[in-house]
Amino acid sequence: MKDEVRVRIAPSPTGFFHMGSARTALYNWFFARHNNGKFVLRVEDTDVVRSSAQMIDVILDGLKWLGIDWDEGPFFQSERISVYQKYVQILIDKGCAYYCYCNPNDLEQERQAAYKRKEDWQYDRRCLGLSESRRQEKEEQKVPRVVRFLVPDEPVSYCDLVHGEIKREAKDIEDLIILRSNGVPTYNLACVVDDHEMNISHVIRAVDHITNTPKQILLLNALALPVPKYAHLPLILGEDKSKLSKRHGAASLMEYRKQGYLPEAVLNYLALLGWSPGNDQEMMSIETLIKEFDLGRINPSNAVFDGQKLEWMNGQYIYAMSDEELCERLTPFILEFGLLKRDEILARRTWLLKVCGLIKLRLKTFADIKDVAGYFFVEDFEYEDDGVKKHCNAETIEILEGFLSHLDTVKPYDAQAIEQAVRNYAQAGGIKAGRIIHPLRFSVTGKQGGPGLFETMELVGKEKCLKRMRRFVDGFKKE
Repeated sequence: MKDEVRVRIAPSPTGFFHMGSARTALYNWFFARHNNGKFVLRVEDTDVVRSSAQMIDVILDGLKWLGIDWDEGPFFQSERISVYQKYVQILIDKGCAYYCYCNPNDLEQERQAAYKRKEDWQYDRRCLGLSESRRQEKEEQKVPRVVRFLVPDEPVSYCDLVHGEIKREAKDIEDLIILRSNGVPTYNLACVVDDHEMNISHVIRAVDHITNTPKQILLLNALALPVPKYAHLPLILGEDKSKLSKRHGAASLMEYRKQGYLPEAVLNYLALLGWSPGNDQEMMSIETLIKEFDLGRINPSNAVFDGQKLEWMNGQYIYAMSDEELCERLTPFILEFGLLKRDEILARRTWLLKVCGLIKLRLKTFADIKDVAGYFFVEDFEYEDDGVKKHCNAETIEILEGFLSHLDTVKPYDAQAIEQAVRNYAQAGGIKAGRIIHPLRFSVTGKQGGPGLFETMELVGKEKCLKRMRRFVDGFKKE
């Protein structure tokens, strides 16, 4: 094994690239970059039926979106079948593997019957002792065969870099299939061969692979190959403590991009799901995360995914942006929601920058632009039900109607002048300013909360504000 740190991410393109896979990739990438090593990407696509080119693109897009680059690859296992078959033959020649002609349906029935009896079941090696004549007979009959690894009668132990010393008895490991009847290798064999040929020094993967590790170490020993170091990462659970799935939120990593999350925020949050820098620091740059990352600070306990915490962190990243950057990154969402056309974005850039500066504290994701600030862009909108109940009464409408003429005369129409007009009107009427401010906000925006009212009214514009106030007043009178 080379002294150079070499790690890999080996996703299977049989489903979405989810948060758990993304975190595994991230930790491998952190470890490689921290140690000036290499990060290898390989795609475990030997499951031809379930693998798809579309899912491969999803994996690559997800890594690129997070900013995770790879030094070698992508390598595809489907292109390396002959390589795996060579190693299988080595094991057969050494007497470490044998052909099995058993009908898989029959074996599965045996397994299910044992399960119903609440008994353990393992393959009983019935094909290991086949006579040469009996084996030749099955070959002539072209009975489908697989290749099984002959598990040696010795315990397996290794030191997991996260979980410590792990030992498993040989009697608990079944003679695993390493080559299917169609000539395609199984996961454990292909994984072992690739990790060796790609000189992988550390295998950092999810804890649900921890039962595969003893099998892989036995295969490596049988092939007289060096054994890498292993680190198994804790699972990511939903808030209900079940394994994270699409019912807990986005089905895939790229759904978070569609929902308006920042890749740097998602990366930052994922980094802290099972790992800690050793202090209370939460907002960390990529450079800091790489510098501080240490496998020894991974918590072996399962992590809990908190969607609200991710949303909060994303909002912090948005708030830290300059107005110019926020405007640039909001543009695709403004276009998608039809709030402005591209030429309007260019023509009204100065105005849009001011809107961005005013609303960014209230944005948790970019997709919030429609709900949080849609009233800046649209001609019409729906009023929040609670606000209607609170502000649609004769007394409030009378106050608003009286203020209409005052607002119409405000010059220049800016936040300072609007505020002065509101306070003068309240003072003249002998009422508190809040009696006009709250219904005024509601009539202009349709919402009970938002950024500064007077700055909002300036950016909405006098004509729209007057129009909306009249609509609100007239609507109440018609009711």
